[in-house]
Amino acid sequence: MLKITPANDRQTVITTFEMTPGTCQDLLDELTAAYEEFISKQPGFIAAGLHVNDAQTRIANYSQWEKREDFQAMLRSEEMRRRNRRINELCKSFEPVMYDVAACFD
Repeated sequence: MLKITPANDRQTVITTFEMTPGTCQDLLDELTAAYEEFISKQPGFIAAGLHVNDAQTRIANYSQWEKREDFQAMLRSEEMRRRNRRINELCKSFEPVMYDVAACFD
């Protein structure tokens, strides 16, 4: 389960994808399949969420990992490299960025 707290020792990764409305659903399908079939089964994976904006021009992905190295190992795997080539074809750009939680507000 996603848990957002500044005292958390988890690695948070936020990835934004930019695409056209015409490729949004295809990209969402690819990302969903990647999580269901591969990413969620990788060591250190905790949880993730996919968010689509109203215009269907951006997808934001929030994921948590036990350690930075777990995320990096998944990203560098042959399976994910293959999937990322397909994902890259469906969007203008995407960028995963690792973050530390600085503050939370309930």
